[in-house]
Amino acid sequence: MRTGLIAEKIGMTQLFTDAGIQVPVTVLRVEKCTVLEQKTKEFHGYSAVKLGARPIPANRLNLPLRGYYEAKKIEAQKISKEFRITEDSFPEIGIVLSASHFAEGQLVDVTGISKGKGFAGAMKRHGFSGLRATHGVSISHRSHGSTGNREEPGKVFKNKRMAGHMGHVQVTKLNLLVHSIDSDRNLLYIKGSIPGSKGSIVFVRDAIKSGK
Repeated sequence: MRTGLIAEKIGMTQLFTDAGIQVPVTVLRVEKCTVLEQKTKEFHGYSAVKLGARPIPANRLNLPLRGYYEAKKIEAQKISKEFRITEDSFPEIGIVLSASHFAEGQLVDVTGISKGKGFAGAMKRHGFSGLRATHGVSISHRSHGSTGNREEPGKVFKNKRMAGHMGHVQVTKLNLLVHSIDSDRNLLYIKGSIPGSKGSIVFVRDAIKSGK
């Protein structure tokens, strides 16, 4: 299992195959990911690699982080992310990974923060059908109905599906196809949609449930 990469979602577009078939794709700009740290089972209890992206001036960091980068003699990074890997896949500290880390035609998993929808009712948030349009229902057609019942159980159970904040949660889409790669511009063209808004940060890794 190799390390993943940090990327920025640019937006969606369409490409065409040689046979003229239209393919909807999401464009990701892979950040120049610098390897910051190796975490081993002997010392940390698990195998992982820590990547950094988007260099920034050191004076924009707090003192502990500034000391962390000074000790490693690596340029300060705005974003950092750990990826679990196997012990035989450690990249060297300080090297920079790009879009060519992946290959055309392979499957990847992409993790991002979904778009926030604000406060939503039960019909929009959970797909409830709502109450009847007549026969005594007044004003509350889009309500979620009964919640706590009467004396038994006499309470609302935890995780009851009700109205509330919708979206802005971490979502991972599995087994997405890498349609093509633009190594010169560090772009990945991923078939289909990806969670998150334009300009948001996503994490791309080799698919772990592809069965291949």
